[in-house]
Order: sequence, then structure tokens, then C-alpha cells
Amino acid sequence: MRPFRTLLTVACLSCVVYSSYSQINPESITIARDKWGVPHIYAPKDEEVAYGLAWATCEDNFHDVQENILPVRKRMGEYKGKDGAIIDVFGHMMGVDELVDRDFDKSFSDKFKLVLEGYCAGVNSYAEKHPKEILLKGIFPVTPKDVIKAYTFSLAFMTHVHYDFYRIFKGHIKNYELQHGIGSNGMAVRSSRTKDGKTYLAINSHQPLEGPFAWYEAHLMSDEGLNILGANFPGGVGIMVGVNENLGWGHTLNYPDLDDVYKLTMHETEKLKYKFDGKWETLEERPIKMKVKVLGFLKIGVKQKFYWSKYGTTIKTDDGFYSVRFPANMDIRAAEQWYHMNKAKNFDEFSKVLDMQALPGINIVYADREDNIYYLSNGLFAYRNPDYDWTKVLPGDTSATLWEPRWHPREDLPQVLNPECGYLVNTNNTPFNVTCPENNLDAGKFDKTMGFLTDDNNRSLRYHALIAEYDKLSYEDFKDIKYDLSFATPAHNNFMLGIEKLLTLDPTKFPDLQEEITMLANWDRSTDIKSEPASIAVLAIKWLVDEMFRRGQLPGISTLDEAIVVEALTFAQKHLKKNFKSVHVPLGDMQRHIRGDVSLPVGGGPDILAAMHVDYHKKGILKSRHGDSYIELVRFSKDGVEIESVNAYGASNKKDSPHYTDQMEMYVNQRTKTMTLDKEKVMSEAVRKYHPQ
Repeated sequence: MRPFRTLLTVACLSCVVYSSYSQINPESITIARDKWGVPHIYAPKDEEVAYGLAWATCEDNFHDVQENILPVRKRMGEYKGKDGAIIDVFGHMMGVDELVDRDFDKSFSDKFKLVLEGYCAGVNSYAEKHPKEILLKGIFPVTPKDVIKAYTFSLAFMTHVHYDFYRIFKGHIKNYELQHGIGSNGMAVRSSRTKDGKTYLAINSHQPLEGPFAWYEAHLMSDEGLNILGANFPGGVGIMVGVNENLGWGHTLNYPDLDDVYKLTMHETEKLKYKFDGKWETLEERPIKMKVKVLGFLKIGVKQKFYWSKYGTTIKTDDGFYSVRFPANMDIRAAEQWYHMNKAKNFDEFSKVLDMQALPGINIVYADREDNIYYLSNGLFAYRNPDYDWTKVLPGDTSATLWEPRWHPREDLPQVLNPECGYLVNTNNTPFNVTCPENNLDAGKFDKTMGFLTDDNNRSLRYHALIAEYDKLSYEDFKDIKYDLSFATPAHNNFMLGIEKLLTLDPTKFPDLQEEITMLANWDRSTDIKSEPASIAVLAIKWLVDEMFRRGQLPGISTLDEAIVVEALTFAQKHLKKNFKSVHVPLGDMQRHIRGDVSLPVGGGPDILAAMHVDYHKKGILKSRHGDSYIELVRFSKDGVEIESVNAYGASNKKDSPHYTDQMEMYVNQRTKTMTLDKEKVMSEAVRKYHPQ
């Protein structure tokens, strides 16, 4: 009897998995791989394209698709140990499960639900046919709710709420300030400012070069109006940044005040009672049970307890109870907004899609073939009580600080359309310096409780200085600016104020550092691979960032004093002498772009337009980790669209693929590959065409 029951169970499970994709015929879907391995996916219906996208992504990067699903199942700790468990805990604290389970049915159109089902069907089909690639048992089949939970979780990170969780846990919340971080570039130039009369767009988000938040490039085509080339994160059901036949956009992080922290007033004797409007309320307990891998193989059960107040997520610390309230866990429609952005045909349609206001944060830099350029500092901003300082920890005992989930309309947000001087740029800097001075917005006209940045960074300062040198740009000029490798003079960093001190120390005051100080004083501030002073600067800045985090001063704003700058420079000196026997080391000898057996010199540095952030590797080498990742450069004209792109490594994360490393040389040499939206051209030039089965 038992064997029969086992067989029946397996059969039923197979039926569950199969039924999720039985409505889609893989024979109707074509995946065409170009010579770079990029998938161009065609099918009659959008949901069939989603199936093909899922299959292609899994072929190239099934590991990272699963890494975006594991936190949804609270199983990252089981796979990655302590570091993974932290992600599981964040997901639990954000209340994503409760939100999606409650709102899923009412949040999405019937058509988009089909797209979600198609995507899940593709993932589940691939998983069923490749069981040896599954990371943990029991994570399949994936459902549409799982996909939306993954989106919601990821977008919360993009609004930086995890920084506040981090500071609460570390006991740094008393030093609370709005945070800044590393980010991205978006650039658009109108035809009036270009020599060839075309409209330019640079899509240049700075993301991790590998992992679940690294960009995956794809081209999606359907008979229902879908034709877009761009990138998403593994597990995304459509394109997040990209270009269609008529328009394109990029995203940058914007760092306004998108979450609030509250200190609760607890009852002195009654557990879990907190004061609110003169009455005592009871915290809701929300325990989490999970497994965590230790010693590389042993999985142990772990329990954690968190709470929920009227404000939301609540954490107990040695200093009391803190609640965090944020819009990113109050709306789950972002994936559908991106879907409609993919299909917009002109600015009017795109603008109407933006009025969905389903993206909780992030800037948009846009251009189209009708010569429109547009910038929006996007976000979900509640109507906050102006009597409070929302940049600080707030009293958690009054309805005066409990805002309702009702958002300012888009018209209240910083945005610029078609500035007279013909260009827009955002590099995670203030939304009040995105074009020429005469066309910039007045910060005083916007609600101060939104907490928009008011300062610039090195990248924005460099961009404005460089574009001011041209009355009109050639396309090569445009690319030169995008790939600029230099620090501004004076150097500026908007979360480490006083960074110029690193380059202007008095050599007579610090004789042990005289050689390094002199090299930096004479430096042209370029992070070209041949630059020797750049190696010193990159090492010192990395040490400063790590040290500021260790001290709890980052994320946040710090002012560097001379003493800590000297410590950083001393570290750089010791690192170079220990590993290279000299401080005269070209940056490209130390800073490398590495995957598998390929190791190439790479330029760039933190807060450079051609950004590069690094990790320590072996033998003193610094390995590229984050920065310029997927780059898409676009030219629009009345005749159509011209597209170039490059990714950091290649189209595939499979080590045995010819496309595991084949874009690396282009990437480090600031070159791109030509791409197209022309279906006929794609199919005629494809190296391989097949159905996802």
C-alpha cells in the first residue's frame, strides 16, 4: 500500500507542476540567440514571451533566479548560512507575505496575471527538466505570488529601508540621518544639443556585477505590441531598464526620505504594551522559524521574534522598541507598471503609466524618438505632518506621526520635461541639479517632508563641467562623458565630506607618507589603468568606506578629519608595499576584472562616472564587484532607434558557456556591441534558434 501512496503522491505533484504550464505551447515560442548569446524571445502572446524569458534566464542563470526566490520562502539561511539568514529575517520583518497574500487578487489586471502565470510556467518547466540544478528541495513550483513577493522584497531594498533596520540592530539609530549610497547614471540629450540631430540616452545603472541583483539582458517581442531590449534582474518577468521602438528609460536611485523610524513608549510593567494617543495598545508578535546552515553542512533550527505595531515592523533592542514604517510594503503593483512601460508607444502613454505610482522610489531618465527628454524623481510620499522633523527618530505614541498610505500625486514630485538647454542627467544626486542652472527646479517649492537630496556628488559635478565644454555633442563626445574616469577638482563625496583632504595633505607634516602625498598632489585625478596615484586613492577611499561602516557612520553623512585620512593613506601605503613592493603601481595592475580564468585591468573608481567598486581578492588584487554593469547607449531619430550595449561579463553565468566571459574585453575597454529590435534581422543573424522545451 505504501509504494502505491508514494507513487500517487509523486503523480499528483507532477500534475501540479505540469498544470501550471499546460496552457502554453512551447512550440509557439522562439528563442533566438545572437552571437553574444543574448536571448531574443518571440511569441504571439505576451504571456508566452514571459514563458520564454523565464526559460532563457534559467538556462543562463538558474542559480540567481533561485536566489531571488529563496528569501520569499525564508530559506536563504538554509542555503547560505548566517548571511542568508539575515536576508530571511529582513523579508519576514517587511511583512511581504501578509501584504501579497492580502492584495494579490485585487492588484493586477487579468492580462498581467497571465504574464505572471506564463513566467512561472517557464521557470517550473525548466526546474522539472533540470532537477540537478535545483539548490534546495521543495522550492518548486514557483507561483505568481512568489514572483510578486520577490519584486516587493527587492524594491524595499531599493528604497533603503534595510539601512534603518541595520542601524537599529547595531545600536546606531540615535545618530540617525538620511542616508546616501552608491548608485547609477542616467543621461539624456535632445537633438538641439547634438551634432547629428539625434536624441541620445545613456542607460547606466550601477549594480552588483554578479548575483541576484546583477543585470540580465534580453529582447522581448510579441504580436501584442511588445518589442523591447534591455535588462532585468534574474526572476524579473519583463524589462526594467531598456528601449523599445519609440522610447527608452533608465533608473537611478534617488535617496529621498522613503521610510520613518519611531521610538515606542512602552509600559513599565506590562509586557508588549505601548502608548498610543493616551491609550495602551498591544504589540502583535510575529515569530519566524528558519533553518540556518552552519559549518558548511549542518542545518539547525532558529527562532526569532519580531513585532508589529500600528506603525508597522517593530524591533526590540537594548534601547527599547523601534517601529519602521515605509511605503514599499504597501503596494505590490510595480511589476505591472514596468510591463506597461515596456509597451508604451510615446510620451503621453508613458506618462499615464507613471501615474500608476506603483514604483516606491527610484529616478527615471527618459528619451524618445519624438525628441522628448524627461526626468522624474519618483517615489511614494505620504502626507506627513509638517510639525515634525521626519529626518529624525519620531515619537511613536501619537497618531500625529502615523501617516496614512495616501500618496502625493506625481505632479507634486520633482520632474523636468524638455529643458531649453537640451540635456538631463541624474547620478543619484539632488533632483534640483539635473540640467543647466536656468532650467533647474527650485527646491523650496517642494514639500520638505519628502526629504529630497540637496547636494551633488562627484559624478554630477563632473557631468555638468564636461557638458558645459560643448555647444553641441557628437555621439563620441557623449560616450566620452559617460565613460569619464576622473574625480572633480576639488574632490567631492556627498556621504564623506572633506574627501579633498586626502589629496591635499602637507608632506612636511607627515614625513612617513611624503612620497604618497606628493604623488596624490601631482595626480591628474584620472582613474585610468595606467595611473599610479589612482591605486593609492582607490585603496584609501575603500578603507575609509569600510571604516565608516564599522564605526556606524555609514550609511549616513560623515565629515572626514585629517587623522582618519592619514590612517587611510597609511593603509594604502602598507597594502601596496606588502603586495607589490612599491607604491608605484598602475591601477590596472592592482584593480582587475576577473571571472574564471580571465583577469583584465579595469579603470574607474568610487563615484566616478565610469564607476567601479571593488573587493579584496588574492595577493593584493582588488576585484571588480559593483559599478558600471549593464550599459545601453541609444540614439533616436525619426528614422528609428540605434542601440549599443555591453554587460560586465557575458550573457551566461554557466562556466562552460562561450558567453561566460566573452563581453569582458569590450567592457574594460569601454566598447559596446551593436543590437537591434528588428525581428527579421534578429532571426536571420541568430546563431541558434529553438523552442523552450
